[in-house]
Order: sequence, then structure tokens, then C-alpha cells
Amino acid sequence: MTAVDLGILPRPLGACDFPDGTPLNAFFAWNEARWRRDRRYTIACDLSYLSRRFKPDEVGLTVCVCHIAIRPVIRWRFRSQILLSSAGLATAMAMRCNSRDPPAVVSAHRVVESLLASIGTTELEKHAAVFKAFEELSDLVDLDPLAARRPRLVTRQRSSPRKILVIKLSALGDFVQALGPAAAIRQHHAADEITLLTNHAFAGLARQSGLFDKIVIDSRPQLFEIGAWVALRRVLRSSRFDRVYDLQTSDRSSFYFWLFLPAAPPEWSGIAWRCSHPHANLGRYPQHTIDKQAEQLLMAGIYPTPLPRCPASTRPLPAGLKEIAFFILIPGSSPRHPEKRWPAIRYGELARQLFDATGLLPVVIGGAGEEALAAEIRAVCPAAIDLVGRTELTGLVDLADTAAFTVGNDTGATHIAAAGGHPVVVLFSDASEPSRCAPRGREIHVLTSPRLDDLPVDLVFAQVIKAAEGPTKLRFLSQGPTSSRIRV
Repeated sequence: MTAVDLGILPRPLGACDFPDGTPLNAFFAWNEARWRRDRRYTIACDLSYLSRRFKPDEVGLTVCVCHIAIRPVIRWRFRSQILLSSAGLATAMAMRCNSRDPPAVVSAHRVVESLLASIGTTELEKHAAVFKAFEELSDLVDLDPLAARRPRLVTRQRSSPRKILVIKLSALGDFVQALGPAAAIRQHHAADEITLLTNHAFAGLARQSGLFDKIVIDSRPQLFEIGAWVALRRVLRSSRFDRVYDLQTSDRSSFYFWLFLPAAPPEWSGIAWRCSHPHANLGRYPQHTIDKQAEQLLMAGIYPTPLPRCPASTRPLPAGLKEIAFFILIPGSSPRHPEKRWPAIRYGELARQLFDATGLLPVVIGGAGEEALAAEIRAVCPAAIDLVGRTELTGLVDLADTAAFTVGNDTGATHIAAAGGHPVVVLFSDASEPSRCAPRGREIHVLTSPRLDDLPVDLVFAQVIKAAEGPTKLRFLSQGPTSSRIRV
């Protein structure tokens, strides 16, 4: 085979060709900082070079499509040197596009056109289209040989349905926030079998979500629990997963990537070393959890990602709450972080003021060990209903779906309330950063104070009333301390 030597490459496509803060800017910057680069990055640089080298546009497009779908035009590349195949060029020049093009050619057109359209734009949809187009092409063409130093075209046909694994282990708030990404994965893999690997505590919530076909419990073995590690490895390998979405992206979950060895690991979306679909963003850690996971999925070809949603069940509400309008108070949080708690006596004062102003009954919820908080609230507001320690996670979903609004600390139960779709006022101290972990939902209102002890009741009360009378158009009709109604 003869070849054409074109010498020094022009400036390659780079992060600077995409606006700061966009997914492709992050993706290219991540690759430019690494020795081992993502195959899609290498192919994108090849396509950019070929489209610039072979103008006018129609010729460049044809050469690019030929390179990734018919016959590689680049024969060999190394650093700033490139060698083109004369046979590949001849094939490209002889191509004629028509409506009967093979699927790989049609898919290749989408890759090239979406890549060129994404340069210089801040439109998220155009960036997502690039990764989606690469995913469609990868169903027909193996991208790894195409990104090798000596590019080769290897066609393939993926089997269907595929087996998908989603990893999400802890904590409660993070698990709830992952329900949005899980819904996006479910829609993208509608015909596939999806298994969730999670903790026992979240299994019921996962089943109620309806997003997973199977649920596998991770016992989270300690370092020297060899038998437990062997059992986990056996489960992962025997399931023959085609792709894994690691929504935990921790050191532990990334280590699970290596449990598949010595067999070839499945495709992997996460941060595990040498995984097939990395969340390629050097600045991923300051991102909000939901933004981080949405961008991770975008780089795996899944877009858009909805906000978290917890569907309610058909179970009856606890006794005393049927046909009664109420709001929820969540005065607890992790016992390891007492600085995240607004004083219970302030919750009691707030409950009394809201009950007097709206007629809605306060319902106090929380986990075992937080009974004293509810008692302190009821001492100030005897009308409050104490459900602390008496409600499962799935029951919290039902309560949040019915409550007029919720007021709570930075804790997992507040995330469940936020996923219910009704107004939520969440209180933050300097112990955590709302920009990274605040609940996301349709009507979320964040109040911050360096120390929650300094947050006055009147300020919270005003924010709650404003939130409750906002987009939901709530109107309160107080009819005295023993009866109340809520009208939407």
C-alpha cells in the first residue's frame, strides 16, 4: 500500500475550541492532561484534522465519514506526524452519499456533523449530541482499533438486550439524588435488564422507584473479609454485565472494576482507571452531585438527566393523617454532625407559628434516636404529630408526596421530601456547602447561616410562607386549632 506523507499536523482540536464550563471543554482538557487518552478524543482530533485538511466542506465530510465507517484514511500517526493512506483517500473520493447508506455510514455522518457543530458553542444539547453520536457508532464499529496508532476498522454488532449494572451505595441523600440519573439510564436502556448494586437500607426505596429489574445487596466487605470479597466478585462476574454505571464514583466502587479481572471488564462509566467511559472532568469534585452525575451520563451518551423523583405508593398514610392537611418538620441529621441541626426548640416555635397561621398540622419525622427532638418540639407545639422512628424510607416518600411543604435540615429525609415535588425549605450551616449538596427539585428554598443557632425563627417562618404561596398557589384557610383545610 502506498501512502501520502503530509508532514507536520496543523494545530489539533483542543479544549480552547470549546467555551469554558462546557462538557467538551472539560473532556478535552482532561485528555490533554493525560498520557493515556480516551479513544473518542483521539478520533475527534483525527476528524478535526481531516475536515480542515480536505476542504471544501463536502470533501472534508466525505473523507471523515470514510475514515470511521468505510476505510481508515489515516494510516499511521505519532505525535505531530501523520501518514495518510492513498487507498483510503481513493475510497473516500469515490464515495457517493445516498439514502441507502449502511447504518455505520449514517452514524458516522452524525459523529462528524455533531462534532463540527459543537465547536465554539455553549449549547449543551450540541455537546451531548457528540457523545450520543459516538455511542451510536460504537454499536457498529469498535472505536479502540480506530483510535490505535495504526487505525483499523473493526465492525461489530452488539447483542440485545444488554445487561446493565448501576452502583449506588450510600448515603441516603446521595441515593435519592441518584434517582434522576437512574431514571435517565432506565429510559436509555429501556429494552435492557438493569441491576442495582446497593446497601440493604435502600433496597425498598429502589424497588418502589420501579427503575430496576433486579437489586443486589452489597455487604460492603472490610479489607480482610476475603470470603465476602470472593462472593461479591462471583456475583459481579457471573452476571455478565455489558456496562456498569458507577454513580458512587468512590475509591470502593472504582475498585469493583478490578474484580472482573482477569476477564475483560464490562464497559464502565465512572472514574475507575482505564474505564471505557470516564467522567472526564478535572474539576468534577466541586460540582454539585446532580450536575456531576448528569455530566458523567452525558459523556456516556445519555442526555438529558431529570431531577430526582420518588414515586409514592398506594399504602395508606399513618393513622390520624387521612384527609388532614399537614406539613413536615425534619429536625434531625447525622449524629456525627450536630452543627447541621437547627435547635429543636426553634422548630417547636416555628411549628406553633405555622399552625396558628395556616391551620396545617405539623408532622415531625426522623430516625431512631431522635425521639428527644420530637418531644422538645411537642413541648412547644402540642398539636404536632410525632412520627420519629416509626416511618420507613418508603413511608417518607408517601408523606412527602402528600405534605403541603417541608422544613428540614441538611439530611437524607429532606432530599426525599425535595423529590416529592412540593415546596421544601432546607437549612444549611457552614458545616456543608449547598452548592455541592443542596436538594434539587421543583421548589427548593435554601436558608444559610454560619451557625444554625443564630438563625431566627421569624426568618424561617417568612421563607416558609413565601415558598408555600409561590408557584404552587397554595391558599390557607385556618378554621381554628382543631380543623384545617388546604386548597390548591
